Amino acid sequence: MHVKIRINGKPYEKDIDPRLLLTHFIRDLAGLTGTHIGCETSICGACTVLANGLAVKSCTMFAVQADGVDVVTIEGMARDGQLHPLQESFWEEHGLQCGYCTPGMIMCAHQLLARNTAPTDTEIRDALGGNLCRCTGYQNIVAAVRSAAGKLKREPRIAAGD
Repeated sequence: MHVKIRINGKPYEKDIDPRLLLTHFIRDLAGLTGTHIGCETSICGACTVLANGLAVKSCTMFAVQADGVDVVTIEGMARDGQLHPLQESFWEEHGLQCGYCTPGMIMCAHQLLARNTAPTDTEIRDALGGNLCRCTGYQNIVAAVRSAAGKLKREPRIAAGD
């Protein structure tokens, strides 16, 4: 099947097997390895990307389902050499250790902050509930999202790609 998918503002047009998962399209065909493959069963959330602004686990979506969709990966969050406030906050608040879950956490947090600019810690934990981290204990991840919310209030740059 033939698909056209825009990833981080760049169009990708390919003939693919209809069974190809979006995560493999992103990593193998587009060459963007920031989207991690964890469990391939939608449990861990390491593969989360934004599809038309919604956080989706790319291991549970076929690439043909993303035909015509605007996808943003972790690589698309930074602009002009500047980290997105979420990326900055994860770094500053030590919201990562091994970093494997970090791209998925950031993408889910992005969706949360697009909907709720001042989430409580409970709301942050609920929003990230579909993502697993085996290293941090989540405290610093919650602190990073809270910090990013504060930065975004001062400098509203929530949309990936802005």
